[in-house]
Parts: sequence; structure tokens; C-alpha cells
Amino acid sequence: MNTNDHRGIGLAQGTALYIAAVLGTGILLLPALAARAAGPGSIIAVAALAVISVPLAATFAALSKRHPDAGGVATFARRAFGPTAARVVSYWFYFGTPIGAPIAAIMTAQYVVAIVGGGRGTVIVIAAALIVVPIAVTMFGVRFAGWVQLVLSAALMAILVLALAAAAPHVQPQNFTPLLPHGAAGVGVAISLYVWAFAGWEAVAGIAGEFSRPHRDIPRATALALLIVAVAYVAIQTVVVGVLGTHADGSQAPLLDLVTIGLGQGWGMVVACVAVIVVVGVFNAYFAAFSKLGAAMGRDGDLPAWFGHGVERGGIARRGLLLSAGVMAVYFAIVVWIPDLQPVILVHTSMAASIYAMGVASALVLLPRWSLGWWMSALSCLLVLGLLLLAGANLVYPAIAAAVAIIVGAVAKAKTRASVRTPVG
Repeated sequence: MNTNDHRGIGLAQGTALYIAAVLGTGILLLPALAARAAGPGSIIAVAALAVISVPLAATFAALSKRHPDAGGVATFARRAFGPTAARVVSYWFYFGTPIGAPIAAIMTAQYVVAIVGGGRGTVIVIAAALIVVPIAVTMFGVRFAGWVQLVLSAALMAILVLALAAAAPHVQPQNFTPLLPHGAAGVGVAISLYVWAFAGWEAVAGIAGEFSRPHRDIPRATALALLIVAVAYVAIQTVVVGVLGTHADGSQAPLLDLVTIGLGQGWGMVVACVAVIVVVGVFNAYFAAFSKLGAAMGRDGDLPAWFGHGVERGGIARRGLLLSAGVMAVYFAIVVWIPDLQPVILVHTSMAASIYAMGVASALVLLPRWSLGWWMSALSCLLVLGLLLLAGANLVYPAIAAAVAIIVGAVAKAKTRASVRTPVG
């Protein structure tokens, strides 16, 4: 028996972190956007996407179970394609995707300020706090972050159940007809909108090495998280359409509308709490992954060895976290002064799509041929190919990051060779 098992995270903590990474801030805005695109058909879109997400979730669960390591997708790429591929993935995730943190923080802060009041300065202060608090939590380690997230996820589910239960009696059956007001094309648009609501598996792969019993608990945590997220989104979409009807497509804050209808005016703070809990939960999961990846990069030579502290299971990778926090601080300063966030969002989504592509390609190499996991990865490759096609010209961003990673690796290798050839003394 491993004497360090008590230092890892268990099923409940892992499931809470997985839910946080996947549920995301889409819960705040996507129900209205999907209703605008497909009307009642948006419910079908959410259910379909939940089914479509199974291969992707299963692929990363199979990889994480077989190769639990702080490197996450970079570890999979290293085993499948070598150190250069691993370095590229590490750069995409560690230096590319953190740009999504200030975007999510500012969007959530704007949502909260719209409810409780305030100006641009209030938005910036709240957004900064939404980033700083999870960083502080992660400074105590992934295990502590898991316990915090267990409490946050429980609170989030309780508030959502309260809001939906209060609004459900106001559902009007006529709001579900016609089922497909914009045809099958509308359902397709709604599916594309909800794609990122079911993403996040690339992040939680990085905390797979923190599980006490990864072989047993990673598949269970993945299945539970996917089930809970799917039920939550289907329930929210159903109630939004059933209660708001055609007014759903014009709603800027669908959860606020549901709470107001179900519980009356003055309950907006409940929705503000949902927004804060959601984004803090997302950051808890991602920051835990960033910290461990930074340590893995130090261990593997993709960062100075000083950053490798805390890479072992149960270790607290504060150095990797602090570097990641520095990267986010730079992005935060940039994002705050950009009036249109859409181009910045596309940087994040193109990086994420590229990480998924490397992950599922690695699965085809690493998983036993013709096994269930291998077939799931084959299906995932088709899904990710669609994401890459949607990214289109925005793939220039991961291409630039990949070029930098390759150049850095080549320079480091040249220096190593030079030092070996140089005689000592």
C-alpha cells in the first residue's frame, strides 16, 4: 500500500474539481443565447452535446487513469510523440490559456455589477478579487483546493436547485412549441454555442496525479461530473425556455430573470453569488492544474529546474503557481484596456482546441488498439477536427506559441551540447 495515499485527493474532491472545470461560466449566459438560436430546440441541443461529450471525457479519463501525472496533456504528448510535442503543449496551456482567466473574471464581474450596481472601477476590483482569491486557495495545495471546491460545488448546486424549483411552477407548456422554430440549423448553432460549456477535461488531466487512487477514482469522477453537468444544463435550459418563452432570447441574465419570477424582486444577490461561485470554482480547478504543470515543466526541463518544486503527489507547487499568476497579471492588464473581448476570447479557444487535438492524437497512440478507450479517442478526433475547422485562421496563435516552444527547445539543446563539448578547467 502506498504510504502517501492520504496526501492525495479522493473521489468527492476530484468530482468537485472536475465539475468546476467543466460547468464554467457558460451557465450565466448560454441558456439565453441558445434559446435565441433554437428556441425549445435548444433543449435538444444541450442533451445532444452531453452525449457527444462522452467520447471526449472518456478519452481523457482513460489517458489520466493510465498516465496520472502533473504534466497532464503534456505528459501524454511526451509519451506519444516525444519532448518537443510535450513542450509545445505545455506552452499552449501554461502561457496561452491563462488569457482566459481575466476574460472570465471581467465578464463575471460585469454580470455581478449589473445586478448589485457599480461602475467600471468596481468591475476591475471584483475581477481582480475573483482571480486573487483562488490563487491564495491554491497556495495551500490541490488537496486543500479540492476541499474548498467541494463546499463551493455543494453551495452552487443548492442555489441552482432553489432557483429552478422556485421558477418551475411558472413553466408554460405553450412555450415549448414550435419545437424547432429555426429548424435543424438552429439546433446546430445552439450546439456550437454550448461546446465550451462541456469543455475543461484538458485542465483536469493535470490534477490526475493528485488522486490517491487514480485507477479507480478518475473514471468515476469523470462520469459523475459529466452526469451532474449534463443534468444541470438540461434542467436550466428547460426551465429558461419553459418560463421565459420567446422572451428568453432577449434576456441578458436568464438566471436573474428566473429568480425574480420565482422568488420576487430583491433576490438578485442569489444570482450574484452563483456567478462568483462558478468563476471561483473554475479558477480553483485551472489554477491547480497550472501550478502542477509549472512544476512538471521544471522537472522535465521546459522551465528552469527551480520551478520543479512540488511536482510530486501531495506537493504544493507554489513556484509554478506564482509564475502562472505573473502571466495572468500581464494578461489582466492587457484585457482591462481592450474594449472588444471577442478577439482575445478566440486566442483562448484556439489554444484549447489545439490542446484537445494533441490530447486525442496521443490517445490513439497510447491506448490499447481497439479498446473502448481507443474507440472513444477515434470519435474524439473527429469532434476535435470540427473544433479546429471552426477555429480557422485563429490557429495562428497556437502556431506562434508552438514556434516559440520549438525555438526555446532548440536553443536549450544547443547550449547543452556546447557545455558538453567545452572542456572543464
